[in-house]
Amino acid sequence: MEISERNQHGARQWWALLGFAAAVFVAAAIGGLGVRGTGAEYAALEQPAWAPPSWLFGPVWTLLYALIALAGWLVWRRVGFGAALVAWTVQLVLNAIWTPLFFGAGRYGLAFAELVLLWLAIAVTVVLFDRVRRLAAVLLLPYWAWVTFAGALNFAIWRLNG
Repeated sequence: MEISERNQHGARQWWALLGFAAAVFVAAAIGGLGVRGTGAEYAALEQPAWAPPSWLFGPVWTLLYALIALAGWLVWRRVGFGAALVAWTVQLVLNAIWTPLFFGAGRYGLAFAELVLLWLAIAVTVVLFDRVRRLAAVLLLPYWAWVTFAGALNFAIWRLNG
């Protein structure tokens, strides 16, 4: 491979990483629109004693979104777009939908049902990613764990406020 071809290939790789980051950013932004102006409403909800402080969600999701983007990019680098990245896209869309359901619409039961679908979509994505690149699957494990915790929190809030 010539130097110019290698440079073009390298540039393409970095642009692709930016593309994955942009896709995750869009999902996060959609979720962010769902929480605008809902801080007081969320604070007024009856919550379980083990609910984390609301300031923790931003830093946790920032890290998780970076891991989600990186995992998708690693799989794309190995096999391009295929079943694994279709699953990645599905879980990302479900991720974006949950926040407006929970915060914007206040539909805690429906948000919980949607979160169960998200959890299953992450499971499928982890399995498919593991077949392509183990590191990509491992990068999704903190996200899967956090969504598990979020599901328990969503369920508790639904039951306490339903």
